[in-house]
Amino acid sequence: MNTEPHESWDSVIESKTSLFDINFRALWHYRDLLVLFVRRDFVTVYKQTILGPLWFFIQPLLTTITFTIIFGNVAQLSTDGAPQVVFYMAGITLWNYFSTCLTSVSGVFNANAGIFGKVYFPRLIMPLTIVISNLMKFGVQFLLFVGFVVYFALQNQIQPNTWILFTPVIIVLMALISMGIGLILSSMTTKYKDLNQLIGFGVQLFMYATPVIYPSSSVPSDYLWVVDLNPLVGLFDYMRYAYLGVGDFALVDVVYPSVFALVILMVGVLVFNKTQKTFMDTV
Repeated sequence: MNTEPHESWDSVIESKTSLFDINFRALWHYRDLLVLFVRRDFVTVYKQTILGPLWFFIQPLLTTITFTIIFGNVAQLSTDGAPQVVFYMAGITLWNYFSTCLTSVSGVFNANAGIFGKVYFPRLIMPLTIVISNLMKFGVQFLLFVGFVVYFALQNQIQPNTWILFTPVIIVLMALISMGIGLILSSMTTKYKDLNQLIGFGVQLFMYATPVIYPSSSVPSDYLWVVDLNPLVGLFDYMRYAYLGVGDFALVDVVYPSVFALVILMVGVLVFNKTQKTFMDTV
């Protein structure tokens, strides 16, 4: 009779798994590691800088001033009647979060090849770390934007409305879209190194296809259908309608971004899950 005690294991690593075999429970099991990585990113990025966290405020302010001078005064682009400073800051605040998450997630395999090759933990921890740590930076810049909104609202130059309560949903959609696209691109950059250069350039071009520096109302009707294919359009329209009271927005405008976010995230996770098993051979 076999009297040996039954052995139980905290985790089991298998060599063969299916495409849809994604261990989401492991993400919760390694939540302390996620918190540690988020803290590391937030503390170390500006630890050896003179101004430190003040860069969170300086960067969007300088970008807003530049956009106001070039696009507002020189190019004289429409702002739908809103003050130029707060109009451009609304777009910059959202765009900074989206672009930073996308570019950082797209290079997650190359940037973390060393630790991936030495220690086991769920690889999705790293993309989640990027999205969450950048969310903290977004929160700081968002407070700056809210400060400008309050100032111009007291001057009766803008009219915020109750749609501002919908802001968390918009931020979540922005995070899901950037993470989903980034996961797909990260899987491609392990084999095609040139994509690392193209991604940064492509993100810059994509900004001009998104109403960051102009309102959707200024797009010619012949090209409006092309712009509407961009899932970010409704999110930027929301930001200006809710906080500035300019432009048009309805709840139906977030249906397409919501569906797109869920689909692109599911595809991204599946592609990422497949690539993580063999990427060390090509990275």
